[in-house]
Amino acid sequence: MLLIPAIDLKDGKCVRLRQGEMDQVTRYSDDPAAMAEHWQSLGARYLHVVDLDGAVTGTPQHLSHIEAITKRLAIPVQVGGGIRNTSTIRAYLSCGVDRVVIGTAALQDADFLAAAATEFPDKILIGIDVKQGLVAVHGWKT
Repeated sequence: MLLIPAIDLKDGKCVRLRQGEMDQVTRYSDDPAAMAEHWQSLGARYLHVVDLDGAVTGTPQHLSHIEAITKRLAIPVQVGGGIRNTSTIRAYLSCGVDRVVIGTAALQDADFLAAAATEFPDKILIGIDVKQGLVAVHGWKT
């Protein structure tokens, strides 16, 4: 079994949301790269990072934090949240991300998903969030 710790980013901080509610936040750290190093020091072999603000807006909001994380870690990093076009995928892969997680766009744009899977083989994961028995998209807002 591979356990993958996760860092959720909101307003540049490491957080957890209660029931996916953006106004129900518990902050764990003000330093995402240090938190990533902490997980690596505990033996993590992979790290999952979510740009919560990007999930809601549809565009990356924490690229600089994610790049800082990839530069400080020896383990691979996967990123989700707001990945809805190939330029975003390229930006993440260029800054050292190993693979990206597509959620909302996987459900809403089959052509984009097919193009992404073709252009970036072995770099695309599909994430499906469920809330109260229904698929949740747009950062759990829909």
